[in-house]
Amino acid sequence: MPIASINYILGLLTVGGHIFLVFVLFMLTFEKSRKVIVETVGKRGLVLAFLTVTAATVMSLFYSDVVGFEPCKLCWFQRIFMYPQVVLLGMALAKKEKQIIDYALTLTIIGAVIALYHNYIYFGGTSIFPCSAFGLGVSCTKRFIFEFGYVTLPMMSFTAFAFAILFLALQRQHIKSVRT
Repeated sequence: MPIASINYILGLLTVGGHIFLVFVLFMLTFEKSRKVIVETVGKRGLVLAFLTVTAATVMSLFYSDVVGFEPCKLCWFQRIFMYPQVVLLGMALAKKEKQIIDYALTLTIIGAVIALYHNYIYFGGTSIFPCSAFGLGVSCTKRFIFEFGYVTLPMMSFTAFAFAILFLALQRQHIKSVRT
C-alpha cells in the first residue's frame, strides 16, 4: 500500500477521532449520558487506553523505521511519554491493577501538552526556543504529512494522547462510581 494511502487513511481516522472526542465530551455534559458512558466505556478504559498507546507507538515506529521519517526533538519527547505506557498499561492489565491510572494519566497529560505545543509551532506559532536549540536534526516544523488541511504527525500524536486521557479518566471515574 503506498504511503499516500496510509497517510490518507490515518488522516480520516484522526478526523473521525476528533469528531468522536467532541461528541463524547458533549455527551458527558448530560447526567444520563455521562452515567452510560462511564459505565460502558469507563469499564474498559484501561484496555482502550492500552490499545490507543500501542497503536500510536506502532505507527510512530512505522513512520520512522519503515517509511524513514526522522523524528524531530519534540517528537522524541512525545515518544518518551507514549512508549513506556505500552508496558505500564500492559502490565496493569495483566495484573488487573487499576492503581496505575494516576501515573499513566500524568504521563499522558505531559505528552499531550508537548504535542499541543508541537502543533502550535507547526502551524506558525512562535517557539519559546528554536528547534535548532535542541541540537542537529530534523526541524520541528517539517511537514511529513498534511491531510485535510490540518492533520499532521503532531496532530495524530495529540489525538492519541487525548484518547488515552479520555479512556483513563473514564476508567478512573468508573472505579469511583463502583466504590460508592
